This record gives sequence, C-alpha cells and structure tokens, in this order.
Amino acid sequence: MHQPSTAATLAASAPAAPPGSLPPVGRAGLSDETRGMLLGLAGVAIFSLTLPFTRMAVAGLDPLFVALGRALVAAVLAAAWLAWRRAPPPPRDALPALALVAGGCIIGFPWLTSIAMRTLPAAHGAVLVGVLPLATAACAALGGHERPSAGFWAMSLLGSALVVGFALRQSGGGLQAADLAMFAAVLLAAAGYAAGGRLAQRMGGQQVICWALLLAAPLLLPLLLWHSWDQAGAMLRAGARAWTGFAYVSVFSMFIGFFFWYRGMALGGVARVGQVQLVQPFLSLLGASLVLGEALEWDNLVFALAVIIVVGLGRKMQVKRP
Repeated sequence: MHQPSTAATLAASAPAAPPGSLPPVGRAGLSDETRGMLLGLAGVAIFSLTLPFTRMAVAGLDPLFVALGRALVAAVLAAAWLAWRRAPPPPRDALPALALVAGGCIIGFPWLTSIAMRTLPAAHGAVLVGVLPLATAACAALGGHERPSAGFWAMSLLGSALVVGFALRQSGGGLQAADLAMFAAVLLAAAGYAAGGRLAQRMGGQQVICWALLLAAPLLLPLLLWHSWDQAGAMLRAGARAWTGFAYVSVFSMFIGFFFWYRGMALGGVARVGQVQLVQPFLSLLGASLVLGEALEWDNLVFALAVIIVVGLGRKMQVKRP
C-alpha cells in the first residue's frame, strides 16, 4: 500500500491561511515567527521610502492634499482588490479595530508627517520614526493581547534610545517644532499597527487595510474636495517630481506595504515583528540620500549597525501570546 510522503503529510496538516493572505515565504520548514519577520521586513523596506517621497511630494503639493489624496487613491485600489477577491464584509466586532487603523495609519500619520516634511529634512524625520517599535509594542501590551518579557522591553528601550539619541545629535541637541508632529504621528501609527496586526490574525492583512481604507473614504472625499477646490492651478504646476512622490506614497506606502506588514504581524506577533521597524530609520536615511540627495554620513552606518544588533537580541526575548 502506498504511504504518503512526509512533505504531503505536513502540507495536509498545516493550518489554513487567513482569507486573502499572502502565500508562504521561503521553505516549508520556516516557522511562523520567521516568516512573519521576513514579511514585516518587506513591509518596512516599502515604508522606509515614505518620508523621502512625502518630502518630494509636499515640495510641490499641499500637505493636506497629499495626506488625503494618497488615502483616496489607495481606497480605489482597495475597492478593486476586495471586488476581485469577492471578500465578505468585515464582522461588526471588527469595526472598532478598523477605525483605529483608519484614524492612525490612514489619516493621522500621513497628515502629520506631510506637515512635518515641509520643514524637516527626511533624514531627520526618519530617525524619529525609530521609536515606533516601542510604541507599537506598548499599544499591544496595553491592549492586553501580548505580554513582552522584561528583556524584550529592555531591548526596545535600548533601540529607541539609540534612535532618539541619533535624532538629538543630528539636530544639535534640541527638537524642532515639527518634531512634535512626528511624535504624534508615531503614536497614532502605533495604535493602528497594533490594532491592525491583531485583526489580521482573523481577517488577513490585505482585508484589514482594504476595509480600513474604505471606512475612511467617505470622510476623506468631501474634505479633499473642499480643501482642493481652488488649488487646481497649483496642482498642475507641481511638476512630475512632486506627482512621482505622491504616486509612491499612494500605491506603495498606503496600500501594498500594508499587505506585507499586517500579514507579518499576524504570523509573528505585533510586538516581535514590530521590532523590525528599528531598521526603518536607517533605510529611510539611505532612501533620502538616493532620492533627495541628502547627505549620508559614516556615523549613520554606526548607528544602523547598533540598532540591527539590538533587533537581533530582541528577537531572542520572550513574548507571550494568547
């Protein structure tokens, strides 16, 4: 009698992926945590160019138009994806979490960072985003869904201290007024990341961001029309460079990046996968250098190496999940 192979047995016993989830990453032997970290890293790589391209966009376009418009462009893509997948409506008990995603990741973070990028260099703003992993872990812990160990918190604090120290060093020991907008943006994004990461375990990462975008669209559309009614001439004069920045933050930062990010947190946990964001400021620094021509100095690489080491140590610390 023919016996099924070990691979076939493992495949048959593997749990089904959430609806609309991304396909497995790498070899079948990779753990969910490792797959989550890889998917999270892909999302972070996409998000790392958000500030450079936002700065490019707001150089020629109004910050509020950039913030609202990118979400509406992404909402159109989300509607098309949901129709293609024939996705069912979200359950009623998912609406509060979707509202947090919409308020934090779709409205709050884009709006506040667009304002900040009018005056801050992208490189300076990027390092302030380095506190996002700690804020995300704190939101997950405050929500009672994950319990990071003391060692995990120690690594989070150390990594965040590194990037905040880097920000202070870059700005001569003080924070600018626009820094407050960046820190507020980080707090809102962290709440949205934590809520979306938990919800992705049930719905799949793509459905979370798509339904959140559609939830926000009825509010954003009239605001955008009212705000941009008399700005058609200015938008036409913005030039290809500004519209290129707008296109990136609309399609990649606001849509595609979340497919990877929320799926990664669903697999590996919000607090642990959130630590991958510690490398985002330094990827953004590289992006600012390549896209905007901002100076990339040797000490950036030293801080990047230190942060990557902290991320590796943080991965080894215990995080209890229900």
